[in-house]
Amino acid sequence: MLELRHIHQRYANLPLLQDINLQVAAGDIVALLGPSGSGKSTLLNIVAGLQAADAGSVWWDGQDITHLAPERRRFALMFQDFALFPHLNVLDNVAFGLVEQKVPKSEARNRALQMLGVFGLTELARRRVWNLSGGEQQRVALARALITEPRVLLLDEPFSALDADLRVALRQEFRSRIQAAGMVTLLVTHDEAEAREMADRSVRLLAGRLQPVD
Repeated sequence: MLELRHIHQRYANLPLLQDINLQVAAGDIVALLGPSGSGKSTLLNIVAGLQAADAGSVWWDGQDITHLAPERRRFALMFQDFALFPHLNVLDNVAFGLVEQKVPKSEARNRALQMLGVFGLTELARRRVWNLSGGEQQRVALARALITEPRVLLLDEPFSALDADLRVALRQEFRSRIQAAGMVTLLVTHDEAEAREMADRSVRLLAGRLQPVD
């Protein structure tokens, strides 16, 4: 279980996050709603370990990991711009996280090829990422995130760069694949329809505080 305990953060000497408390169990998808500038991405960065909170703590399965380096948390973060490496082909993009974990390159590529098969992307393995459609790029990004078997998946507006029809098409696919992987997932979105379709529950960040969404 992921737990956020009493997270506080200020920005430009004003309170941005105030006493944030949240629990997310394995296999659950929780959507974090709120207007632009409300602190949603800041909170995600704190969970990932990319930014230190002014106060409060992040816990995983009963252990305080607040000061644990990002690479040791085994959390995966997906951005709205896909963040694929343009100098690598699709196969090596997916294999990248395994190589970083010191998995031999040949084994990493074999496992990446298997993961591409799960997503129906095997025929794209040798393709350069700039030759892919937006939907294909986002599927590759998810495959890259899942292959390392992260404990937590953090999604920051993952579909906002895609057109409306493609966003709708990918929501259920992503939800089913994430649930099959059984990980904790935090989804940052401004789209309430997306939150309803993908998440098990939603919370809203307003004036620095979390509020439940019915």
